[in-house]
Amino acid sequence: MFVDAGARVISHARMRVASLHRYPVKGLSPEPLLSAMLTAGDYFPGDRLYAVENGPSGFDPDNPVHQPKIKFLMLMRDESLARLKTSYDDASRTLTITREGRVAARGDLSTEGGRESIAGFLGRFIGDRMRGPARTLAAPAGYRFTDSRRGFVSLINLASVAALEPLVNAPVDPLRFRGNIYIEGLEAWRELDLVDATLAIGKTARLKILKRIERCAATNVDPETGARDLSIPRVLMQAFNHTDCGVYADVIAGGEVKPGDSVSLS
Repeated sequence: MFVDAGARVISHARMRVASLHRYPVKGLSPEPLLSAMLTAGDYFPGDRLYAVENGPSGFDPDNPVHQPKIKFLMLMRDESLARLKTSYDDASRTLTITREGRVAARGDLSTEGGRESIAGFLGRFIGDRMRGPARTLAAPAGYRFTDSRRGFVSLINLASVAALEPLVNAPVDPLRFRGNIYIEGLEAWRELDLVDATLAIGKTARLKILKRIERCAATNVDPETGARDLSIPRVLMQAFNHTDCGVYADVIAGGEVKPGDSVSLS
């Protein structure tokens, strides 16, 4: 058991990793993982490596500074992106985009031509909602296109997602929250009380919880259909007077993590 600063008792005897996901391109579809090797001080492996500008963003790869997500293609505004399915091959750095089961675009993102091919397709797909030319950006070493300046790894409590369902009167796909590590066996909303706590995952990995994640309108979009069919931030605010669901963490000790691994407070 763990007692937080507010004297609430948190049970963590059965916490475990339910699933792992990465998002190689900001705003595009997730990829489930069978395992991930976390490294101290680093981001989640293969996550938010690329972003596609919606017109010039001012991003300078030689002096990378965090940019607001509104400068890139993303679900909060471009919900039709959810209808595209993507896969990224680490060895070849090739991104494949499928639409309605057919390959719509493919490009080697290590090359200018490959990045242009992907950006060209996405610019045409978004159409007149583009604010300028689309351009695929690659994150330089030590940088990722995360929503938060301090967002290294994101964790989602599946019980909290399930607790939303009676509030919105509909099933809620956990992938709406675009997290890296999905955890089960923790009481609903108890992850929000773990800021500054350390989680042990698997044999050696340790994560320090940094902050809650404030949810935006991207969670209103069905990750399969692209329909904007729920109002999750509004419901969170009405029910709890905040829009938080999930937490960001920093990796303070590395190690392999995989679905089924135990999670405990360290």
